[in-house]
Amino acid sequence: MASNLSSSALPSCTYNEDFKRYLLPCVYSLVFIFGLPLNFIIILRIWSCRRALTRTKIYMLNLAVADFLYVCSLPLLVYNYASRDYWPFGDLACRMVRFQFYSNLHGSIFFLTCISVQRYLGICHPMTPWPKRGGRRLAWIICACVWGSVVVLCAPTFEFAATGVQRNRTVCYDLSVPERAPEYFPYGIALTCVGFVLPFLVILVLYCKMAKVLCRPGEARGHSRVEKKTKAVRMIIIVMLVFAISFLPFHVTKTLYLLVRTFPTASCELRNLLSVVYKSTRPFASMNSVLDPILFYFTQPKYRRSTRTLLLKITSLKDQFSR
Repeated sequence: MASNLSSSALPSCTYNEDFKRYLLPCVYSLVFIFGLPLNFIIILRIWSCRRALTRTKIYMLNLAVADFLYVCSLPLLVYNYASRDYWPFGDLACRMVRFQFYSNLHGSIFFLTCISVQRYLGICHPMTPWPKRGGRRLAWIICACVWGSVVVLCAPTFEFAATGVQRNRTVCYDLSVPERAPEYFPYGIALTCVGFVLPFLVILVLYCKMAKVLCRPGEARGHSRVEKKTKAVRMIIIVMLVFAISFLPFHVTKTLYLLVRTFPTASCELRNLLSVVYKSTRPFASMNSVLDPILFYFTQPKYRRSTRTLLLKITSLKDQFSR
């Protein structure tokens, strides 16, 4: 799909975006196929045990809700990119889909930060009384604050994202219409700093401190402490994988793309290159909707055991019917 992205102050460039017709529908379809049932199952499982919810599970429940809401919007994007960027669903739907993408992205980052802080307190300050004050009520208040922060941070998406016309076809712009690129730039950078860089630095500091505690000799004595250490190590590995696959490449390429969009002296070749790189990482940013349920599964031994039991029952039933 070739799109003519320019404003009166910027050079007229034609972007070669044929790759989006193949890459984006495939990745979004896979995320929808796996992400929808996985997040729905997690929501049901956590909510079915709501009377015994821990603070970590409250954060995971809200994380799954954010992922589920986003995954529900993916069929529109699959149709859009498979149809060479044609958007027939109207301006409001365009703004809503873009808002859902960024609210899920930054909501996931914030809830992963909450989970990491909770695990850090349990590993590094297990005997300190103040983290235990407030209990589940405090966790729900924190979740409400996270949702409120996400709405405030991503609300300008409704202002910048919009439909437009390219080659007599209606399209849905991801960041902003080309003419508003310089105006979008400070907001895009602020969103990256507040919604990604700051939480990422917090998580890195907490994980470094957790690693020091977990690596101490004699730290994991007894079955419960070994299990606690194993859960913490798994969480560190999976959260780092989520950031490495979904969040870091997307925000790095997005920042570079925002920069080149505002420089009048940037060549069309450079603009096209960064456009391709950025838009290639965008669908992988949505893969956190599949990776987050994996985080829940591998850090909850109770649910892993129940899942294995269910699979064994299904396998045994299949064997009985096949005889």
